[in-house]
Amino acid sequence: MIEPSKLRELVQLMVANDLTELDLRDDKQTVTLKRAGQVVVQASPAHMVMPPMPAVSAPAAAPAAAAPAAAPAADPGLEYVVSPMVGTCYLASSPDAAPFVKVGDPVSSGQVTCLIEAMKVFNEIKSDKSGKIVQVLVKNGEAVEFGQRIFAVRA
Repeated sequence: MIEPSKLRELVQLMVANDLTELDLRDDKQTVTLKRAGQVVVQASPAHMVMPPMPAVSAPAAAPAAAAPAAAPAADPGLEYVVSPMVGTCYLASSPDAAPFVKVGDPVSSGQVTCLIEAMKVFNEIKSDKSGKIVQVLVKNGEAVEFGQRIFAVRA
């Protein structure tokens, strides 16, 4: 099995070089990475690629009380980037890399904000909003749930 740190490095290289597909094979395994809105990684003995996950809109409910950072007060000017799946959220492409976005950064629709690993598959989570990051609602390496708010964005 390929090491998660190596997968993160390959994903970072794909994003940096705007590659849409990468196929690595040896006599024991096949690793295919494809970008179609999100990076999807599938490592298996047989050549197999999962389709990208669709984008999910932010729910109208208030932020979960279990969020590690204090939830922002109800503000009609705030929108949220939410998790489209259950998995582990990574705020940077590798432990020594800068975060994709941080508080105060401008963010545009389609910009990568984090990675979520689910079943050894790393998925780029892109903002479907444009604005300014006003709060990061999860910690790096934290488990996230479907629909959980990850970033608060002021339009």
